[in-house]
Amino acid sequence: MTTRTTHRAPLPAHVAALYPFDEHVFETAPGIWMHYVDEGPRDAPVVVMVHGNPTWSFYFRRLVLRLRGRFRCIVPDHIGCGLSDIPDDDDYPYTLARRVDDLEALLAHCGVDRASLVAHDWGGMIASGWATRHPERVERLAYLNTAAFHLPPDESIPFALTLCRSPLGALLVRGANAFCRSAVAVGTKRHKLTPAERDGYLWPYGSWHARLAVHRFVQDIPLSPSHPSDAEVCAIEAGMSALTHVPTHVFWGMRDFVFTPAFLDEWRRRAPHATFTTFADAGHYVLDDAFDEIAAGIDELLATEAAEP
Repeated sequence: MTTRTTHRAPLPAHVAALYPFDEHVFETAPGIWMHYVDEGPRDAPVVVMVHGNPTWSFYFRRLVLRLRGRFRCIVPDHIGCGLSDIPDDDDYPYTLARRVDDLEALLAHCGVDRASLVAHDWGGMIASGWATRHPERVERLAYLNTAAFHLPPDESIPFALTLCRSPLGALLVRGANAFCRSAVAVGTKRHKLTPAERDGYLWPYGSWHARLAVHRFVQDIPLSPSHPSDAEVCAIEAGMSALTHVPTHVFWGMRDFVFTPAFLDEWRRRAPHATFTTFADAGHYVLDDAFDEIAAGIDELLATEAAEP
């Protein structure tokens, strides 16, 4: 049996107390290991939770604890994030298509045939990539401040993201850790993160090397047809029409400086079959800001009849 030869240091005790999950790893390519949470009965309905940037599976910690008695909860850490390995650029492409491939390979490894998906931030694009490849295997969809399409018309990325994509980006994102620290500082509006929660979000990204994926995610946002990930986003956009039979709910924090209300309007236009819940006083880390309401909404969504294959 192949075993993992590289790994991150153990979580600090005060962070592990918020994240009491067994470690599972999967070799996505020779010598590159993806960490994932796999909690709950193996024969229960599957809920896959897909994080964005600059978070990790820690983002879904409370939702896993709530659901794992009734559902099998699978939550990957994308390569370079959380407790997964951090390969160099020569060994891993850090592109959207590869992220979707990784999720596809992980679910095959876990023996998952059908699943409900919960996705946040760039995780919405990754989860939708898998869903549009396998629409017959998707039971329900929950989206949290995310997108599965290009920037809405007349919308531009915030100046802070533009700066992180500039020649100064490496110094800001990987040197000063500005992206991760800013996300923790402004990600919630209603609920102030505790010191342990802040440490949990920041802990995996404590060095220049550890922040490689954070920077690559920012650079992987396609803003022109020539971008390497533009074709994948186009394929996801086109494929979303095959998911109109899937019960879908969009949860939205209205005080998100990245995924602005213009993205919510685009969801309403593109997914008229979906239901929506908005939170006027919640930010980008909407699951932290409005956990009780969102968890209850996801409970309700998971209780609806699953989409037929």
